[in-house]
Amino acid sequence: MREQISSASKVVVKVGSSSLTTPQGMIDVDRVDALVDVLAARRRTGTQIVLVSSGAIAAGLGPLGLSARPRDLATQQAAASVGQGVLVARYTSSFARYSLRVGQVLLTADDMMRRAHHANAQRTLTRLLELGIMPIVNENDTVATDEIRFGDNDRLAALVAHLIHADALVLLSDVDALYDGPPSRSGSRRLTEIRGQEDLVGVELGRNGAAVGTGGMVTKVQAARIATGAGVPVVLTAAAHAAQALAGADVGTYFHPGGRHPGTRLLWLAHATTGRGRLHLDQGAVEAIVGRRKSLLPAGVTSVEGEFAAGDPVDLCGPQGLVVARGLVNFDAAEIPGLLGRSTKELASALGPEYERELIHRDDIVILEAHS
Repeated sequence: MREQISSASKVVVKVGSSSLTTPQGMIDVDRVDALVDVLAARRRTGTQIVLVSSGAIAAGLGPLGLSARPRDLATQQAAASVGQGVLVARYTSSFARYSLRVGQVLLTADDMMRRAHHANAQRTLTRLLELGIMPIVNENDTVATDEIRFGDNDRLAALVAHLIHADALVLLSDVDALYDGPPSRSGSRRLTEIRGQEDLVGVELGRNGAAVGTGGMVTKVQAARIATGAGVPVVLTAAAHAAQALAGADVGTYFHPGGRHPGTRLLWLAHATTGRGRLHLDQGAVEAIVGRRKSLLPAGVTSVEGEFAAGDPVDLCGPQGLVVARGLVNFDAAEIPGLLGRSTKELASALGPEYERELIHRDDIVILEAHS
């Protein structure tokens, strides 16, 4: 079971802000060095490691004279801009003690849903590993156009694990394991392993109380679900137990991998994007897409909602308004109303051959668990 972690030849390790910083928001040099000691030791065994590290915004608080994480996006971005340099400089110095070089990789979820950008990220990370570089990945908070999202780096780590075909994912935080209730509450029990969703029934998942972090147990369990669904085993534990976790010891919580190995880009589409709009489908179209994995044609769409451009992700809804799938649309929102209810042959005849195509190709559609 846990030997999958100890024998893994390629590992993604994610560490949270609260495990790297002081309560005042400054980088804790001793904590960074302790983590680097563990990772360098594993590297010496021949294991390739990608480190997904939070902490940029937290590291920027001190230099900017801020006493708490800012609430507004512009100040968060400013803190990330200052803090990212501080964070990478600290890692560079610490890994240099072992003659290891680091490479910074800043990713956005929006970038990763695009075919070309997705492929570029994969090539870059693969080449860095081939060159013996330790990639340090973080969300590109500095240029985020949406609110910096809750727990993104947990999810990002799971997606990176699949992107590089990692053998294991280790999630490090300030909590030593997943418990069936608040760890501080008397009687709460550590869950040593999770085999499936049924093992989480009745488990209370709370948010992290750390002042500098954004994550919590909810996001870590979601990340574990993404990774295990893609066939990657996960260990969740405290940063202080990193060495034991990587050695396959009985610490933290072990999430068993599932058997599915979905396409990497579709995994990003399902978990790293949000729909820019909605296409409402008739029941026949829902059955064709969900049941028979067909492409979406204009004839099956009853209405369009939102503003989006060709290539954007859109949610596909059934007659009752439930989201059943997400896909990358081939037309702008403004074009679609004139296409609805018409066959592709009719459209090609009336508007030109470029309209004899699907609204969304089946290769660009991912089926989602229904939710409203």
